[in-house]
Order: sequence, then structure tokens, then C-alpha cells
Amino acid sequence: MNKVVQSAEEAIQGVTDGMTLLFGGFGLCGIPENSIEALKNLGVKNLTCVSNNAGVDGFGLGKLMEARQIKKMISSYVGENALFAELFLSGELEVELTPQGTLAERIRAGGAGIPAFFTPTGVGTKVAEGKPVQEFDGRPYVMERGIRGDFAFVKAWKADPFGNLVYRKTARNFNPMMAMAGKITIAEVEEIVPLGELDPDQVHTPGVYVQRILKGNFEKRIEQRTVRS
Repeated sequence: MNKVVQSAEEAIQGVTDGMTLLFGGFGLCGIPENSIEALKNLGVKNLTCVSNNAGVDGFGLGKLMEARQIKKMISSYVGENALFAELFLSGELEVELTPQGTLAERIRAGGAGIPAFFTPTGVGTKVAEGKPVQEFDGRPYVMERGIRGDFAFVKAWKADPFGNLVYRKTARNFNPMMAMAGKITIAEVEEIVPLGELDPDQVHTPGVYVQRILKGNFEKRIEQRTVRS
């Protein structure tokens, strides 16, 4: 089975207005740059986007934000995007801030078919408002729902034609769990190798979770460049 597509435009076929889209990456590390650019050009609107953060001004998910294509963000950290703050404060953007570990578990749970779980994180804060709270062993826990997406977009280092994925170093971040939680998962990769070349013990995401593979071109922009004086 060959899941390789020839362009980002082909990879995003089926994405329509109002969908929930999941994006791997942490900051600008390991983000699906090609898919984001294709989505911007497609012009889909009213999207709910799930990502640890929202890119930066003019890059990553910041591109979709500039084009006013995102209706709601479910994120953990959004402090590097000035436009995000502006749209949120003006009421143009709905935001569901989620503690980072809780966000990771919500996505993992969605991919594992678990509809909800209980966590102590956020009890007694705004995070818990409107959510069921239950006591276990004398400690209160808040219920969090698992997250599934219509599409998931991830970035990997290597793939084979079946969609087995290997991530490289820090770019592994949120990508493996996002790949599991999409109804359709698109993986853009740096290299596609023949079947059998990947060591099965080194595969991070099995190909059963991946529907489309794209060999991309990546800018790999550095979010905060720090150098010695």
C-alpha cells in the first residue's frame, strides 16, 4: 500500500469549513509547514485548531490567524503571537486554554478511544469551571474530555510508503499523539524510504494511523535564537 501524495494540495483534500484540525509541533519545532501553507491557500474558514501553541506572527498557525481562518484555538501556550492576543481580546477568536500535560493527555486519550478522564490539574481554577469534579481517595479530580480531529497534520523525519513514521529528536513532541487522534492523518516528512528500511523497533508512529504522506520542503524557522555574545 502506497500512501504517498505528490503535493500539499492533494494531501489536504477533504478539508472543509468548520472542521477540527490537529497540528503537531512545539513552538516552531516539528510543525507541518507545508500543510499549513496549503490550508491558507485553500481559504477554509471557521476552523477549530488544536495545537500546543499558535505559531508566531506570520509563520506556522500564525498564517491562518492572519487570514482569519481560525474560529477557535485549543492550546496550552500562546505567548509568542501578538495577533493571537489581539484577536482574543477583541472577541474575534475563541480560546480554550488547557494545561500542557492535560492537553497532551486529552489528545492521547482521543487517539486511544477514551472519551474522558479525571485529573487533579486545574481543580479550583477557571480550568475546572463547568466541568464535573469527583473525589478519588480523598482528592478532587476534574473530568477532561478526549480530543479527536477531522484531520491531523504532523511532521516527521522519515516515513516509508505505508506511513510508518520516525521523528527526530525534539520534533517528536506532540506529533505522535496528534497522529493517533485524527480521523485522517497527513504526515509531511523530510525523507521517504523503501518498505523494510525502517527498523521496526525505531518506528514511533505505526502506519496504521497515517492515511497520506507528503515529502515536504521545510524552512525550520527558529522561534527564539539565542547565541553567545
